[in-house]
Amino acid sequence: MGGEWVNHAGEKVRNDILQVLESKRKKLDPPWTVCGRQSKFRYRRHNLELAPDLQEEKLTLLTEDCDQGRVPVLVIKPADDDEPDADTDAGAAKQRPAVIFLHCTGKSKDAMRPCMERFAARGYVAVAIDSRYHGERAACGEAYREALIRAWATGDEMPFIFDTVWDLRKLVDYLHTRADVDPARIGMLGISLGGMHCWYAAVADPRISVVVPIIAVQCFGWAVINDMWHARVQSIPHVFEAAMVDLGKSAVDAEIVASVWRRIAPGLIDRFDAEHTIPAIAPRPLLILNGQEDKRCPVRGLETTLSIASEVYKSAGVPENFKFKAEEGVEHALSDSMLYDASVWMDRHLRPDCVGSQDYVSLPKGSDFHL
Repeated sequence: MGGEWVNHAGEKVRNDILQVLESKRKKLDPPWTVCGRQSKFRYRRHNLELAPDLQEEKLTLLTEDCDQGRVPVLVIKPADDDEPDADTDAGAAKQRPAVIFLHCTGKSKDAMRPCMERFAARGYVAVAIDSRYHGERAACGEAYREALIRAWATGDEMPFIFDTVWDLRKLVDYLHTRADVDPARIGMLGISLGGMHCWYAAVADPRISVVVPIIAVQCFGWAVINDMWHARVQSIPHVFEAAMVDLGKSAVDAEIVASVWRRIAPGLIDRFDAEHTIPAIAPRPLLILNGQEDKRCPVRGLETTLSIASEVYKSAGVPENFKFKAEEGVEHALSDSMLYDASVWMDRHLRPDCVGSQDYVSLPKGSDFHL
């Protein structure tokens, strides 16, 4: 009689990523703490028909001993009159599935509020943070750009992806202490940069049970080899321009791109690239949503990744837990159908009791989800 399926290759990748995350940490004792909390308040969004009242909380999570170790957290959930305090009455609060929402470059947790409110109105605990050097964690408008250049120069930080992944592991630690969150039902959804954070956080933390990276998954090494890196580089051009000057070149080329990735995100173009890390998420439900015409995330570069991942999920006995969809005619943009697919996927795996509901999430009118 066979035992439970184990993703041995995935465990090795996970352990390797954890070593990289640990390597640049200014650790705390205890390893995390809630160091600030604003008052909770109840409200209703009038543009959500028949929606229940919602409750908003804001708190600060301390994840390491440095300026960027202070993580602003936004929580939106249904406001139940008879529900006890989520942090103090562990025996009585109603446990709900939670979804962590992660924003794109240049945005903040507040950009995710429309999606969060729609999920919360449907019974989820919706959670968001500002990624490193974004939102409340940005001392100035150029904070993220400066952090990337500094990471190239010193190698002391990993602000592009891995430092925020560290914060997300601590956020999951915190959610496990909340009486209103079912620790077995924590999903994660990210858009663009947030999708990369989602992808790598899921590799690093098996407690994230359902994963939906949107317009994020790409093969960095393939892009370098096949001269398809230009669109991705243009999303954060200044760090590559700084490297060009430092390396004495007159233009950014594939060598510079590879050097920057190795410096600011060690392993990104080789051992932690998509063909190794996407299969590492198995057997957990993983839905990858891309645009067919997205030059930042070229679909052609994912052929090997998708083939390997499909085989791994089949070997785990859950081929239905892996799905890739590239929307025709869509470039690097979030679409209504992507949010619909993400909603259905989350419900199927976190709230199977409500599968078939027509009340799925869509882009709100007037939203600023342009990228």
